[in-house]
Amino acid sequence: MASWSSLGFQDSASPLMEQLIFFHDHALLVLILITTLVGYMLGSLFFNSLTNRFLLEGQTIEIIWTVLPAIVLIFIALPSLRLLYLLDEVNTPSVTLKTIGHQWYWSYEYSDFLQVEFDSYMLPTAELSDSGFRLLDVDNRTVLPMNTQIRVLISAADVIHSWTVPALGVKADAVPGRLNQVSFTINRPGLFFGQCSEICGANHSFMPIVVESTSINAFLDWISSSSEA
Repeated sequence: MASWSSLGFQDSASPLMEQLIFFHDHALLVLILITTLVGYMLGSLFFNSLTNRFLLEGQTIEIIWTVLPAIVLIFIALPSLRLLYLLDEVNTPSVTLKTIGHQWYWSYEYSDFLQVEFDSYMLPTAELSDSGFRLLDVDNRTVLPMNTQIRVLISAADVIHSWTVPALGVKADAVPGRLNQVSFTINRPGLFFGQCSEICGANHSFMPIVVESTSINAFLDWISSSSEA
């Protein structure tokens, strides 16, 4: 049985995702207040035989229900614009990862290091370990260091894909012939799962993403072993 926590977002693993969750909660509170107020007014009109005529017409009420929504929109727009700016900002990256979507797998290249590139395919159910996640685990995980500014360059080789990792607050289209980029910082170690979020063909549901966040020393050890291999 699913718990109530499964109805919300995944636990945040980046500052950007924390801000997205905060904005969602902020907007949801505004919606609840609006729904409560409008519901109360409609209820009073429907079920109260002695309706105040000033709620039906008048210069004052016209001004109120014109100005009040404008103020509410400002309280939603300002944090929204701030968040859009933060999501689009690319700080000086310490690690650059290039990912290319294929039908139906991802290929990765660590541009800052020589000969570190690989393809990442979904693990078939028959090859999963007891602790594996069906339709989410891959044969080659994308290893990234925590507390480090990461830039991901995203493209595609055939059709449009979408590189999406919800816990990191990342979702960017992979478009053939075009290079998109996202920037983020992972603030805790762990495994973070994602999937292609663009309908890209028959096996669209079978090209997952697994980001493994490690310490910087563990990441450099992994880079060294991958370069030697």
